[in-house]
Formats: sequence, C-alpha cells, structure tokens
Amino acid sequence: MVTVAFLKGEDMVIKEYYAKPNQTIEEHVKKLLEKLEVLKEYGYIKDEKLYELVKIACLHHDDGKVNPQFQARVKSGKKLRFNREKEIPHNVLSGYLLDDSEFETLEDYYRVLFAIIYHHDFGNPYEMIVREKELIQELLQGFTVHVINRRKANAVQRMILDDTAIRIKGYLHKCDYSASGDYTVEYPGDFLEDALENIKEKWKLQNSSYDWNELQKFCMSKRDENIIVVAQTGMGKTEAGLQWIGNGKGYFVLPLRTAINAIYDRVRNEILLGEKIDTRLSILHSESLEYYSSYYVEQNMDFLEYENRGKRFSMPLNISTMDQLFDFVFKYQGYELKLTTLSYSRIVIDEIQMYNPEMLAYLICGLKRITQLGGKVAVMTATLSPFVRELLMKEIPFREENMRTFTNDMVRHNIEVRDYKIQSEDILVLYYGNRERKRSNKILVVCNSIRKSQEMYEELRFDIKCQEELHILHSRFTKEERVEKELEILEFGKTYDENGELDQQSGIWISTSLVEASLDIDFDYLFTELQDLNSLMQRLGRCNRKGKKDISEPNCFVYLKIDNWILSGKNSFVDETIFHLSQKAMKTVGGPLSEVQKLELLNTYLTMENLKESKYYCGENGYKETMDWIRDIVPYQYQKNEKKLRNILSEDVIPSSVYSEKKDIIENAAEVFLDDEAGIIELMKAKEEIMKYSVSIPYWQWLEYLSAVKKGNAEVYPSIQMGRYGTISIMECRYDELGYRRMDYENTLREPNFL
Repeated sequence: MVTVAFLKGEDMVIKEYYAKPNQTIEEHVKKLLEKLEVLKEYGYIKDEKLYELVKIACLHHDDGKVNPQFQARVKSGKKLRFNREKEIPHNVLSGYLLDDSEFETLEDYYRVLFAIIYHHDFGNPYEMIVREKELIQELLQGFTVHVINRRKANAVQRMILDDTAIRIKGYLHKCDYSASGDYTVEYPGDFLEDALENIKEKWKLQNSSYDWNELQKFCMSKRDENIIVVAQTGMGKTEAGLQWIGNGKGYFVLPLRTAINAIYDRVRNEILLGEKIDTRLSILHSESLEYYSSYYVEQNMDFLEYENRGKRFSMPLNISTMDQLFDFVFKYQGYELKLTTLSYSRIVIDEIQMYNPEMLAYLICGLKRITQLGGKVAVMTATLSPFVRELLMKEIPFREENMRTFTNDMVRHNIEVRDYKIQSEDILVLYYGNRERKRSNKILVVCNSIRKSQEMYEELRFDIKCQEELHILHSRFTKEERVEKELEILEFGKTYDENGELDQQSGIWISTSLVEASLDIDFDYLFTELQDLNSLMQRLGRCNRKGKKDISEPNCFVYLKIDNWILSGKNSFVDETIFHLSQKAMKTVGGPLSEVQKLELLNTYLTMENLKESKYYCGENGYKETMDWIRDIVPYQYQKNEKKLRNILSEDVIPSSVYSEKKDIIENAAEVFLDDEAGIIELMKAKEEIMKYSVSIPYWQWLEYLSAVKKGNAEVYPSIQMGRYGTISIMECRYDELGYRRMDYENTLREPNFL
C-alpha cells in the first residue's frame, strides 16, 4: 500500500516509514481502514460519499510522519520529546502531502484537509501554516508538496463549522483511537430485539394473552423517527424505550445514578439474562467503575477493560447520565468523535422534567446538533409541561404524528390540598388512626429540602412510640448508609408480598425529591410539600403506584405553603413563577384525580405564555441565557475538561464522628495506597472502603468550614491520602441518625482534638 508515493517523481514505499516504534505507517493505516469497514458494515456510515472522504482521511492522516525529525525520534528507541524549534506536528505536515486532485470538488478537499490537519491538538495549525513556511518546506524536502497558502488555510478554518467536515473528523478520531489503542471500534448491536421478544414469550407463559401495549408498539414503529412520548407510571416506559432503540446503537439517558444503576440491573438480568454483558451493555456515570467492581470482582471479569469499552463509545447499549455525553456542546478539540458517534445512535431521554434550566439548555442544544447530523431522539416521560415541549419543538424536528400521550382513566389518587405548611400533627393523626383500625400504614413524607426533612423527623420521633417505624432518607448520608436505607425503603415500599397479596406494613419514611425518579416504591399514603406540578406528579407516582389500593378516602395530602428561603435568597432552588402557578393549579383540585386530569393541569398552567417572564426561562443562568451562551461558543475555545455540565459544586468529606468510629478501618484501607506492589483491584477496593464513609456536601458549606478552621472555630483533621485517587478530607460537622447537618462553628462547644 502506498500513501505518500512521491520522491521527486520516484515511487517511495511508505512501509519504510514508522508511525510508532513498533508499527509502520502502512500497518497503522491498514488498521484504521479495518475499523472503518466495521463502521460501514454495521450501518454507521450509510452515505457512500461520506465513507469515501473518511477513507481518504484515514489513508493520509499520518503522511506527515515521514519527515526526518519524526522518523529520527520514533526510531531512536528513546522517549524523545517533541522539539518545537526543529519540528512541526505531523498532522499539519500531512496536510501538505494531500493531493487536491483526488477530490471531485474543492469543498471536499478542504473538508478532508481540515480533518487531517486538526486531528491532533498540537498548537494552532493556522498559525503554523502562516508563520512556519520555511521549516515546513525544510521538513518535507524531497517530497511532492501541495502548498497551503493563506487562502487555503482560511478555507480550511471555515470547515470547523461544516457538518460534513465535522463527521469526517469524528470518524477519523474514532478509527485512529481504536487502531492506536488496539481495541474494538464498535461491538455489534444485533441482540436487543430478539431479547425483548424472548421476554415477551416468557411472560406469555404466565398470561397467554400478553402482548406489547399500545405505547410499546408505537415506539417499535417509530425507530427511525424523533418522538416525544408522555406515558403515565406503570405503562412500561423502559421496555418502550428499549423497543425504540431496537438493534443498533443506543443511549438511555437519565438524571440520577441510582436510576441508571437500577435500569442497568434490570436490563442485565431480566432482558439480556446475563448473557454477553461485557460486549452488549454499559453504564456511564462518574462511579461506574466502582459499580462494576461490586459485581464482577468475583467473576474473573476484566471490569477495567469492560468500563473502558463504554468510555470509548464502543458498546451498543448504554445507560448514561447526561454529563457523560453532552459535554460536546462546549466544542473542545476532539468533540467531533462524541458528536459523530451520537449522530448514528438512538438516544432516549427519560425524566426530562428533572433538569434545571441550565442543564435543560445543554440537553436541548446537544439534541439539536445530534439530530442535525442524523441521530434520533426519543423524549419519554411521565410528565411534560407544554413549556418544555415548546422549547424542544423549537430546536428539534418532531413531526406532529410522532408526539403521543398514553394515559387512561385510572384514578390512583384522592387528593386533599391544605393551604398551610406541612406539619407533623397531620401525619400522626393518620398514622395512629390507621394503627387503631389495623389498616396498612405505609406513609411517605416528601419535603422540598434536606433541612426540612430533618426537622420533620425530629418532630415526629418524639411522638412515635415505635421508633423502629420512623425512617429518613436523603442524599447526605454516607454512601454506606444511603445504600442500606435505599434497600430498606425498596423492601418496605413493595406493592405485593411473597404471596402475591397487597403488602401491608406500618411505618413512616421521610425523604426529599430523591425518591421522585430513582426508587420504584409504592406507599399507601403521601404527605408532600408543593414544589412544582412536575415534581408533584412524580411524588404522587410513589403512592398507590399500581392503582390497586382503596382510594375512597384521601391518600395524598399536598401542602401549598413552603419555607420562604426555598423561593428566594442565595440558596433558593425553586422558581417563584413556577411555584405560584403550581399553587394556583392545586387550589382547583380536591378529591379523586385521574391521570388525564393531571396532564390537564400541566397543560393549563405551565405554558410558555405563563413562564416567558420567569427566572427559569429568562433570569440569570436561566434557560435562555444559557442557550445563548452555548450558541456563541467558538469551536476549540475551551479545553476538554475546562467546562463541566454539572453546575452543582460539591465536596466529598468524611464526617469527624464517622471517622472516629471507623478510624481503624479507614486507616487500614489507606495503608494499601502506600504499598507499591498493590494491584489495581486492591487499590479500588481500598478506595471503595474509604469512600463508604463519605458524604457529598454543598461546596459553599465546605468553604464555610475552611473559614471556621482559619479562625480557630473548627477542628482540623489530617486528610486521607489515596494515591492517584487523590485525597479525601475529614470535616468537623454534625452527623447522626439524621445524616449530615450544617454546623454553627462560632457557637458550638467542643472537646479539644488530640489526634
């Protein structure tokens, strides 16, 4: 194979030149072409012309490595550094060896030239082309050079916004990284449709008339379309989303790690039956490696390689958080790989109502680019306000016939609206009344803030005779305690017992919005503060989830007054306009509320007309401001990790009381990081052991603690060193059965710290 075939007119075989110390350019390029053929075979490059342009880019992307300086370095057997005084990056030099006569049009030449010249992030190619003419000429002396003048350089720069050029570069990155890393570029996605049919046949054994419902059949028929689906709880949205993805490549995107882990487990065990998981299914979130290790350490699976397959975007079916995918909106150098991969994927967006205005802007902007390049999107949710629907439709081409609502006349909730703040006395009246009448007494209390949930717990625990029947769950428990509590609430909140009868228990669980989407629980009664209509509908879905319980009396109590600091001030997190509209809506409600009526409330009150002046839409850091900012981002303006999607700053700490109790365990685990011979699995287990005792707190509270330390008002503890995993700090704070609580350092009496 010859890629650079000219030395003053005399053929020169490229196999004499090396791309890497142990690989010639010819061998490396051959690997890229093999990867490219896989992408074509799987239908991930359908356009023949695009395929040919990507092929040319693959053939010529490393031609510039023939320069003598690079060859001297690569053949030296030493790790010699790039010499900025004597060298030009090979990607720039490769552009000078690309023959424009290979192309049908000059535009196509510029597209491929752009992909080649910019396929590495080594300085500014444009400046090198303009300022380093003599050095470029010297390095390519003896080769047939196709001069790139300033006019060509300007034309190449314009390709940075060209969709075809972006895809060529994305495919080039994908093939190049896969070839260089010697990993599988894509695993086949040819299993999901059969797996779903097998599950249906299995369910038919229990019910001979079983078939996919209307929602699921709709999704099956729309696999090549962008769709918006609103479907009430219990209609099988997960199966519907998987049916829409079908065979091929798909991403199921959810806002919470706990929900992702739950769907991963369900797909792994119930749908794929544990077969070939390591080449079929992955999770993508910040703790995916730890989650894998808890399953696969004992199974001799190389879970490090398994996790890498997901991170390399090689797996066909992926369950992911938004931030793992949509950071490409920052257009950092190399973002084209992720965008291009998503351009031949089907992306399911679940629980879209849970995103704040900034995250929603990132999401919609990202979906717009994905669909522009050929990707497909399905928005699937139990609740969708017309306000968000309009924002989606403004940016993404949804056809009217592809937007459907699936609901029925089921009535699961009998609502009593109370125009005052939530109070413990109301809960106790129902709790003790049910005990006297020997009724099932599973009560869920949902507060808008962790602080409120802790206050409610403290009020109730003085009046609950059976303390073991009072529980609290929120996000500021240690990881170990939170896992334990989540398992407990799942067991307590099950619909049916082991005999198939409605499960009957007695107890009160107090929680936060944490339960809205991450936990499949079914309580008899709900007491909840109002936050907004979307959130309320999700909370209602945690009560009488299956619609099998008696609702002749109220089973859901909604409180319309909330603490003022939640609506205004530095730490507010509820939009006032949305709250007051939701408040107004709920004042029209009383008694049984059907699924259809719930949607009518959303459609009546949360409209664009009503919300166009809200902080959510047009306030500081609101949707509109964020969307405008994203649109103005210039490609390659930011480095890859310079900007983060997750705008909630937090700090992981070990509470001092937890450290005191678990000191020996934590320090024994930390010693593993001092052992130079410790393997990766040992190090991971040590990190996991330490992090079990950590809590994630708001970053501003961490800064508050540091300020108290500086003033001498808080104790100082040594940090726990975890090798390459960094450190974790020990923090003096309140931590007890209520979890982490903010501490008043200036007015707290404490014993001296003798550690």
